Amino acid sequence: MFETFTSDARQAVVRAQEEARDFQHNYIGTEHLLIGVLAVGNDQNPARRVLREHGFTDTSARGAVEATVGQGDKPATGHIPFTPRAKEALERAAAESTQLKHRHIGTEHILLGILGEDTGLATKILGE
Repeated sequence: MFETFTSDARQAVVRAQEEARDFQHNYIGTEHLLIGVLAVGNDQNPARRVLREHGFTDTSARGAVEATVGQGDKPATGHIPFTPRAKEALERAAAESTQLKHRHIGTEHILLGILGEDTGLATKILGE
């Protein structure tokens, strides 16, 4: 699946992993994906542009994650797995791309995938 990701989408997923490590979380959740989408590219990144137009920044998303789940107990090492919700969000991103007849998966598709999960932390952050 990752071979069809745009450069920004790939960077968003890598950034999500970095955010999980920075929080010392041993998982990559939808909240990390949200921060990743907000943190990469510029306003040519459609998901970032839409989120910023609604007042969201990577800094505000980080603050919301910190306030909600806090820091982990110890540094994450090795491979950090995606949570089931984050996996589903990425699968929905691929499905959205296919449904729209796009040949790529971009940050806009990742955002749609995140928004399709109504119980994830990222959706909670966006709803507040």
